Amino acid sequence: MRSLRWAPAYVWQQLTRSSAHRGRHDLIIALADHFEPAIIPEGGSRADRDTQENRLERWCQEYPKLVNDWRDSDGRPFRHTYFYPAEQYDAGMIDRLSEHCQAGWGEVEIHLHHGENGADTPANTRRLIVEFRDSLVAHGCLSRVNGDGPPRYAFVHGNFALANSADGSFCGVDEEMQILADTGCYADFSLPSAPNISQTAKINSLYECALPLERRAPHRRGRDLCSGRPPTVFPLIIQGPLGLDFGHNDGWLPKIENAQISGSHPPTLRRLELWRRAAITVQHRPDWLFIKLHCHGMDPRDESAMLGEAMRQFLREVAEAAKGNYRVHYVTAREMTNMVLAACDGRGGNPDDYRDYRLTKVELPVKHLR
Repeated sequence: MRSLRWAPAYVWQQLTRSSAHRGRHDLIIALADHFEPAIIPEGGSRADRDTQENRLERWCQEYPKLVNDWRDSDGRPFRHTYFYPAEQYDAGMIDRLSEHCQAGWGEVEIHLHHGENGADTPANTRRLIVEFRDSLVAHGCLSRVNGDGPPRYAFVHGNFALANSADGSFCGVDEEMQILADTGCYADFSLPSAPNISQTAKINSLYECALPLERRAPHRRGRDLCSGRPPTVFPLIIQGPLGLDFGHNDGWLPKIENAQISGSHPPTLRRLELWRRAAITVQHRPDWLFIKLHCHGMDPRDESAMLGEAMRQFLREVAEAAKGNYRVHYVTAREMTNMVLAACDGRGGNPDDYRDYRLTKVELPVKHLR
């Protein structure tokens, strides 16, 4: 039952947010891709290097063809934020993925699996993150605040066990949120995780973690972000939609809608309506709706949704549905966070104006320029 600790909040939101998604508004859509070229769906060891390289090359070749014709209201294509596993760092693979992103098809951020064979330690967690963070900067990835200072990054926790929130499994580090804060994480994009045990009772929200960050799972509580009140506690928690789907055609019981894109749950306009109804906003800015989706782009089981007709049809239908109803903005995790920060600062108008509001991409190192 603990995996349904979020149900009371969902019921309350259904009663209080019923009209928040209506009227003229902006849909700000990001896809957090838990991007693991080494994934083997059956579990166990990782795919060999040649398999990983072939998967990545196929992706870089096919993805632009899929999305190029269907642009958002600003003329930008649908992009992934590639949360690449720190513990699987490979310079050649990141070089190729960075090249793909530099061409305009996404951005790379930090993913981490650890504590899978026993609890990790704070020191090792910090080391893994810092070493990978600095390696990504050398590849022209990540960002800085206003183009200056230490590198900043977005984060997704492997197996959803952020800050040891899965009863000690797949992490083991209670103070992980403080480590993220210390090493430059500006926002976490791990949630929702339902039906996983790590799911918080607080749902469909953008918020600051409750202090202290050193305790286990401080993100289970927090203060909602609000226009006119810039946040002071980082990383921010940027959640994707979570709710119940009563309108599916597979039996009479409702299904959990957790904004995951997969082969068995491809994106559709009907699901988009559910995501809109979650009404995830910065308080007092109800016209900007934030929709954070997630997927495993390299899982072979999900290729039909990632590179197939289902995604093409979705993008085509969104472009048609948006006419006269809402503006659509396809963003990366960094751009979404910038828009959130702009809303907190009381900014309005077109969210497109704030893609680089605070966090700006690092410059590509000279050795990579041609």
